[in-house]
Amino acid sequence: MKNIGVIGLGNMGIGIASNLLKNGFQVWGYDVSHERLNIFEEMGGSLAKIKDFAPECDAIFIMVMNGDQVKEALFGGQGLSQFMQRGATVIVTATIHASEIIEMASQLEDFGIKLIDSPVSGGKSGADNGTLTLMAAGEKVVYDKCLPILQAVGKDIYHVGEEIGLGQKTKGALQALIGSSFTAIFESLVLGVKAGVEAEVLYEVFSTSGVSSNLFKNAATLIMERKFKDTGSHIGTMYKDLGITLQLARDNDVAMFTTAAAYELFQSGKALFPAEDNWAIVKLLEQIAKVEVKAK
Repeated sequence: MKNIGVIGLGNMGIGIASNLLKNGFQVWGYDVSHERLNIFEEMGGSLAKIKDFAPECDAIFIMVMNGDQVKEALFGGQGLSQFMQRGATVIVTATIHASEIIEMASQLEDFGIKLIDSPVSGGKSGADNGTLTLMAAGEKVVYDKCLPILQAVGKDIYHVGEEIGLGQKTKGALQALIGSSFTAIFESLVLGVKAGVEAEVLYEVFSTSGVSSNLFKNAATLIMERKFKDTGSHIGTMYKDLGITLQLARDNDVAMFTTAAAYELFQSGKALFPAEDNWAIVKLLEQIAKVEVKAK
């Protein structure tokens, strides 16, 4: 596999494209934003209309926001299904509902196009550095064929099963843990500062405790530095993902008390700070407590 496409050149897609280029692939890209296309071209990517580059690609990544956008990319007026070769592979790295990816995979069978259901974790830094975690589901023979491509963009790559949808289900379960961890971080920091402990002390203690993690260190640092925009982790994305998680829970009759509370907090944060990142939620808790978690 030498010719690869990337549909969606936002914060995540541009990182995926960059690492594919660094690993020697011919990379074609498409995005609705001319600004993103210019960035992609400047890094060495090739631009063309989908109908012109899709037939040349062995595999095409789709990294967009939601299921409707994935569906449009596949089956819309200029959808990939009309132009890709039989036997080529679509790799959906977007996080969407499992039911959506299952339906799309079934439709692609009529065109002879293979699909890898592979949502990712690691955020913008993971995409930029090629260290994403990939949860890939699909036929093992297709997965094995695409593995060199996946290794170009990710560090930890898991074949979670042959059944399409298992990738999205794995990501849904993971987002329950991540979303709930975020809200616990925000609450614990606000509580400590309100009680009179300096933010730096909380950071040092938490960072060497049993719950220390890169997730905590990154979130707490950005909060203390009061950086709530353009950090690569938009609040709207996590809010969307937690909605997918809760739908998965409903579909499987699973109680999700903590995740449901996290979802409501993200919903409130999104309403107040729609253009900001996940850490902005702490400002809502700060307003209630009348304190601010910041470095001195």
